[in-house]
Amino acid sequence: MKKNSVSMIVPVYNVEKYIERCVRSLFEQTFDSIEYIFVDDCSPDQSMAIVRQLIKEYKDKDLTVKIITHKQNKGLPSARNSGLALATGDYIFHCDSDDWIEKDAMEKLYQAAKSSKADIVWCDWFLSFRNNERTMPQKENETPMDCIKAMLSGRMKYNVWNKLVRRNLYVHNRLTFPDGFGMGEDMTMIQAFAFADRVCYLPVALYHYVQLNTAAFTKTASDVHLSQVIHNANRTIEFIQNRYGTELDEELQFFKLNIKLPFLITSDKNSYLRWLEWYPEANSYIHRNTMFSRRIRLVQEAAVKRRFWFIRLYYYLVVRVMYGIIYK
Repeated sequence: MKKNSVSMIVPVYNVEKYIERCVRSLFEQTFDSIEYIFVDDCSPDQSMAIVRQLIKEYKDKDLTVKIITHKQNKGLPSARNSGLALATGDYIFHCDSDDWIEKDAMEKLYQAAKSSKADIVWCDWFLSFRNNERTMPQKENETPMDCIKAMLSGRMKYNVWNKLVRRNLYVHNRLTFPDGFGMGEDMTMIQAFAFADRVCYLPVALYHYVQLNTAAFTKTASDVHLSQVIHNANRTIEFIQNRYGTELDEELQFFKLNIKLPFLITSDKNSYLRWLEWYPEANSYIHRNTMFSRRIRLVQEAAVKRRFWFIRLYYYLVVRVMYGIIYK
């Protein structure tokens, strides 16, 4: 069996409307040293039947494909961990099965990793709606510590799916995703950067993050999901404090503000009250974090002063009208 340079891990659950485009974008990559690992997380629909049909359709390409089947639904972090356990490539790339990537994504990411001798390469991405897309440029940082500070502060996203990561970072540091705590599991990438020696930013959008799947896990909110977010946030805070002591105390306060910011992107007063309850010690740091835009800082300050009318106005004018109508 040939040795592949990249192991691409694709968790599969309830995505039959989206997975064909995803898989075709993976199988048609211009880079051919890829090991594809599909993790069937006990999907109740025809998602895996579509995957298997596409494997047959592309049989002439001599693809390396592995399929893992969970006997019961374990959730996204467990699916990623199952894929990691089976991966053999030098680098790991995670692709969510309702998203898709540019055909030269792996070629560009891998070349950037090899030429810069980087442990992690990250790229820009597209926020994809039904009829439109927005390019989401990321921040260039020269060192892993710069990246950690930027992710904690909210200027750089810790999304797992726009990053190519050397597999040895996972193996040597026993780095896994938090089983049973799917909401916010991407925070694990902050730990990956802490273990990296060299990083590289590729300023080109290669990943399409799709905003059409209303059944996606991150589109739902419940007490269980909120408990998962707080678990992963506290897990990250504990990791940073254990590794760096008090060096990143201010950035951790910014991180807390970043974690609870979604509570203000709504018209629900109860959500605003939850924002006040979570990490109140971070509120005094609102105006210190220049990584947030001025308007976001104004929204946060309005929450502190309980000026909920201003938050609702922002939500309807910016989120519902600008992003919900114009950009879509």
